[in-house]
Amino acid sequence: MARIIGAIAASHTPTIGFAKDTKSPEDPAWAQVFTLFDPIRHWLEEKQPDVLFFIYNDHITSFFFDHYSPFVLGVDDRYVTADEGGGARAYPPVAGHAALARHIGQSFFADEFDISFYQKKPIDHGLFSPLSMMTDRGRAWSGAIVPLQVGVLQFPIPTAKRCYNLGQALRRAIESFPEDISVALVATGGLSHQVHGERCGFNNPAWDEQFLDLLENDPEVLAQITHAEYARLGGLEGAEVIMWLIMRGALSAKINCVHRGTHLPSMTNIATVIYENCSAPRAESIAQQQQKIGAQLAGAETIEGTHPFTLARAHQAYRLNDFLHKLIEPDHRARFLAEPEALYDDFQLTQPERDLVNARDWIGLIHYGVIFFSLEKMAAVVGLSNLDVYAQMSGKTLEEFQRTRNVSMSYSVAGGDNNGSN
Repeated sequence: MARIIGAIAASHTPTIGFAKDTKSPEDPAWAQVFTLFDPIRHWLEEKQPDVLFFIYNDHITSFFFDHYSPFVLGVDDRYVTADEGGGARAYPPVAGHAALARHIGQSFFADEFDISFYQKKPIDHGLFSPLSMMTDRGRAWSGAIVPLQVGVLQFPIPTAKRCYNLGQALRRAIESFPEDISVALVATGGLSHQVHGERCGFNNPAWDEQFLDLLENDPEVLAQITHAEYARLGGLEGAEVIMWLIMRGALSAKINCVHRGTHLPSMTNIATVIYENCSAPRAESIAQQQQKIGAQLAGAETIEGTHPFTLARAHQAYRLNDFLHKLIEPDHRARFLAEPEALYDDFQLTQPERDLVNARDWIGLIHYGVIFFSLEKMAAVVGLSNLDVYAQMSGKTLEEFQRTRNVSMSYSVAGGDNNGSN
């Protein structure tokens, strides 16, 4: 079974990445920033966790207000640095542990935390700023990560208690993963700072120390504090420390603090902390959680001709689903009809994927992992109705399938430029 070996908390201010990229530990103005991360680097080198579970927030880089979610779990096998306006940092991609991420997502839903998922999104300084300082093996983390993005910028946001409760669910999720791997949690953000408005530049080191005391010894108190109180004490942007409660909720009630330090060089009071668990998981609890995770889809595999669109299928067929989804764009539709092979090249479709699309092999595409609602978009573009797709998938002619309906009709999702579809 997977095990949580401990947890790290670290600020994620861009100051950290700037120091890593442009400054030296010997520079007196920046030396303390490097010194803060030395214990974390040494701890990781000693413990060698297989996976870092990163809790961070995006800074309106990969997530915008057209769709803003409270909790978004990365379920990809690779993550790259984001361009935040002046070009992406020269930091190599890091591996994701997609299987663990999918398991955690399923476990969250079993515990009735309805979160979102993401793939193919770059990650900004919220994660890569501390990661680049924590480890520099080949300038990249040599293990894998699972990132959890928390929406803390557009109110309403999750309460501190919700974050703490999610952390408790996170512990059940990780410890019930069947592979023998070690996981270290990493909570990012904070400490006190405010970067907007007339209060810009606010810090409160005294509150920061009190927060760290409570986080270690009495996190339930922190779970009851409102967003307004967090903002008053630590600055509005500093209120992102509620993310640290996810990490703390995933640890045992009693923990051992093996490192704690803070430094206020400019706008943000930078902190690094290392905790280790003082209690082991219980086998009975693990078995109960594993059973709970599988309960909702148990038996679905026996329903003939039925293929639930799972996170695994979404990951496996992401490229092809992305290609077909973009048929909602007029230029993409036009190129698909006029020069499909060139468009396939642009999307790096494999030969089996091209063959499935060219053959309009609807059932083959379903078996491959394409969701039906991508298929109906392609059908509309090539002038076929939904009923044509339904008939082929069920192994019937169109006339045979229509005879199984109460009303013999034909329709599609096509609009104005439907290219002759029904």
